Amino acid sequence: MTDATMPLPSEPPIDPDAVPTEIVLTAGGRALRLAWADGSAATLGAEPLRLGCRCAWCTRDRIQGRFPAGFEAVALTKVEAMGGYALHLGFSDGHARGIYPYLYLRELARETAGDAAVAQPSRAA
Repeated sequence: MTDATMPLPSEPPIDPDAVPTEIVLTAGGRALRLAWADGSAATLGAEPLRLGCRCAWCTRDRIQGRFPAGFEAVALTKVEAMGGYALHLGFSDGHARGIYPYLYLRELARETAGDAAVAQPSRAA
């Protein structure tokens, strides 16, 4: 066997602009507020976050038609940074397998509440 050196990617594996400058758990765990360096911000509810989980368990349940249509009473119980690219979220229903990349959190904010959910910085004329 030969020892091969793997080339480094030409670009970073994450989008540095997607990394939030502020992460705040609000409303008794019912929402997560994120803000970015460009002045944009989003508040994501616990239910849309739980519905948006892409872990292997949730993906399997979706494929098998067993994933619930909603999680009305769910709250966030754990928010942990994962490296410099994502958050690991835990929920009051016991689910704590989801890893949410920062870029995905921005996309989820737009999908769950429309483009108005991500407040853009104001621009003076």
